[in-house]
Amino acid sequence: MDEQNTTTASDTPTLADRLAQATQALADALSSLNGQFASIHAKIDRIVAAVDDGDLQASLDSSTALQSKLAELEKTNQDLRAQSATARRKTLSPMVSALLAKEGVEGEALIETPVVEKALAGLSIEQRIAVKAELARAGILV
Repeated sequence: MDEQNTTTASDTPTLADRLAQATQALADALSSLNGQFASIHAKIDRIVAAVDDGDLQASLDSSTALQSKLAELEKTNQDLRAQSATARRKTLSPMVSALLAKEGVEGEALIETPVVEKALAGLSIEQRIAVKAELARAGILV
């Protein structure tokens, strides 16, 4: 028989001890790897939670900024509407001024409707409507 492949009765306990030690070393390594895996998994969970909270906070900050910008634009819109409601044309076109001057109405004081009717008697209906609309826009027609 081959001497290398044969084991004696005295070598069996030594082999068993070595196998037991190797098995114990593998168990210890596996335990260490499981601990490291659990530690890494916990760190990843914390990182994911931090990123989610950061995204949520960034989303909230962005939402707040958009809401304040919207409020600012709405206020500006209301101010512009108020200005446009009060702002009226204060000047008349040269044609309307000339027509009123022919009838003796000078300046841009408030003009009563009968005076305008008399001044516009020589014009066509379309021209009268245009002149009255311009006077109304200027805020001069009473």
